[in-house]
Amino acid sequence: MQRTLLTIITEASLERRLIADIKTHGAHGYTITEAQGEGSRGVRQPGFEKAGNIRIEIVCEASVATQIALWLKEHYYRDYAMILFSHEVEVLRPDKF
Repeated sequence: MQRTLLTIITEASLERRLIADIKTHGAHGYTITEAQGEGSRGVRQPGFEKAGNIRIEIVCEASVATQIALWLKEHYYRDYAMILFSHEVEVLRPDKF
């Protein structure tokens, strides 16, 4: 069964707000891991301190991924370091999604 994997890489300080936002827009679950790297806003070190980054992954229906992405673009892109990307994935346990 096909689903969409939406990946969000952003500031760790947004974690609680983003969890509420993605649930409000229809996500049934998510995975959060630490992230590090370098981009237009400089080097981001690992760690869940306020200066660190997180990676949130959501496997959901394409319409849910689109709703979440549009909300995040509208409410976070201007003021926070955030990137989004998505792609189709084959889900091996469709009853979970």
